[in-house]
Amino acid sequence: MALKDEWDRLDSETRQWLLDNPGCVMVPRTVAALIQQNSTGHLEVDEHGQMLLSREDLDFIREKGTGIGAREISEEVRFFDATEPGKRSS
Repeated sequence: MALKDEWDRLDSETRQWLLDNPGCVMVPRTVAALIQQNSTGHLEVDEHGQMLLSREDLDFIREKGTGIGAREISEEVRFFDATEPGKRSS
């Protein structure tokens, strides 16, 4: 099950928890139970009822949290040097 496929089925509290914890690789059993309750796909959990998020899931959550997709980052965000060309720093 990919989290992005189930995102719209999740309740707002579960979505907010995921957005508030974008680096959490292991989802606690209480949140995993809510995801299982609202999703249509098969949810794999460990013996403690916790859900392990895939790299794809983590990337999706980070993109949702920032509102910027991976493709948009490389195309729209520009970085600048701290010093201007031709000027010497003292």
